[in-house]
Amino acid sequence: MADITIESDPFKLARALSGRHLIDGAFVAAKGGKTFPVANPATGAEIGTAAYGEAADVDAAVAAAKAAQKGWAKLAARSRGKLVAECGRVLAGHVDELGRLIALETGKALRTESRVEASVLADMFVFFGGLGSELKGETIPFNPDMMTLTMREPVGVVACIIPWNVPLLLMAMKAAAALVAGNAVVVKSAEESPLTVLRVAEIMNSVLPPGVFNMLSGFGPECGAPLVAHPDVKKVSFTGSVETGRIVYKAAAEKLIPVTLELGGKSPMIVCADADLDRAVAGAVAGMRFTRQGQSCTASSRLFVHESIHDEFVARLKAKVDAMVMGDPLDEKTDIGTIISTSQFDRVQSYIALGRETKGAEAHVCSKMPDDPRLAKGLFIQPVIFTGMRNSNRLCQEEIFGPVCAVIKWSDYETVIAQANDSEYGLAASIWTRDLHTAMDATRRLEAGFVQVNQNLVVQPGLSYGGTKTSGIGREASLESMLEHFTHKKTIIFNML
Repeated sequence: MADITIESDPFKLARALSGRHLIDGAFVAAKGGKTFPVANPATGAEIGTAAYGEAADVDAAVAAAKAAQKGWAKLAARSRGKLVAECGRVLAGHVDELGRLIALETGKALRTESRVEASVLADMFVFFGGLGSELKGETIPFNPDMMTLTMREPVGVVACIIPWNVPLLLMAMKAAAALVAGNAVVVKSAEESPLTVLRVAEIMNSVLPPGVFNMLSGFGPECGAPLVAHPDVKKVSFTGSVETGRIVYKAAAEKLIPVTLELGGKSPMIVCADADLDRAVAGAVAGMRFTRQGQSCTASSRLFVHESIHDEFVARLKAKVDAMVMGDPLDEKTDIGTIISTSQFDRVQSYIALGRETKGAEAHVCSKMPDDPRLAKGLFIQPVIFTGMRNSNRLCQEEIFGPVCAVIKWSDYETVIAQANDSEYGLAASIWTRDLHTAMDATRRLEAGFVQVNQNLVVQPGLSYGGTKTSGIGREASLESMLEHFTHKKTIIFNML
């Protein structure tokens, strides 16, 4: 295993990684020779370039993965697991480096977001690495004169298509499970955040055999679409928007291959009159992912608060967010960084304008813009808490992916459960109460795949994660996801008579 020197300067690392894919264990330029710029959202400055992936690059990456997968699958499952776990241990030594690089290219604050994500990345690989021995079959009492059993086999080449908001965590959930199960992987990064994923690919390829883990950068139509459509890709795991998810699903259906889709949410958080108010307010700050500028699929952007505590809850929530510091994502004092891109910035601003125009609504603007002149062109948006808004409003029904939430007053329990479920999404939800009966009832009735009581944790290794309704298909981050989504089950019957 070759050692990779830790680079503490993210600007230098971004330049060193520029303009390349990683295919068959080596850095390569795009076959078409094209690149595209990668910008720092906190300043608008270009920090590097990424290889512009197209169909020819997809062909090369999939061919390398297909060739490597046969030998990888022949390894004992525990041996594969040990190598994947070793990837996690090596990545753990690069947590600060990766945190700084992802803060630079995504604008997420280093202390509150980026370093944490890099740490969870390493943990996810270690977790799945330990599951190699769980790739078990069953014996079936079909006939006493025959021995009947099942075994798990890898699907082949897996395409992992990831978004820009938490690219390392989401890549790890997909790739780690796929690798331990015996598949080879081609990751297609988001165009906004390709460099940190490329660095992870470089580090992992110091441990894994060449071709087992490949990484492409590029745009959806030119790179993502050919990857999904490639005849040698046998499974697609995608995280992104509902609109793109539908396109991926249709393309996969043409090939009759399985898909895992995680497509976002509009998560409700119900705060009951008897809730611990301090915990609930802190949970709203964490659940809304304000430190990530609300750029999260599970963001608790619909806060249903009982009328008896509504005003105090809003006052405390605003005070908490007011105390958070917006600034340079690489500064350890910063709590809140930037929006990822100009297009997303404009989208979020349009929703804030919609909220301000809504009759009866009030916008509570929080925190303050950074005063550093170096950040004058940065994509910073102050968090906004809206009150006096109906659940039917577009701002309460559509995924904004920004630091914008609505606090909706409620008085009747049956009504608030119905309102919480009145959404096309069904990814996450939470209920805040001291009453066990209410908690148990709500967890059964809330239409979401990831429901919590008195907390708003992010995705954790070992907890099955995924949504219902338009939030997606399938589960991730668990043993279940590895077995059900990255293997086929084969039935075998022995008749020796």
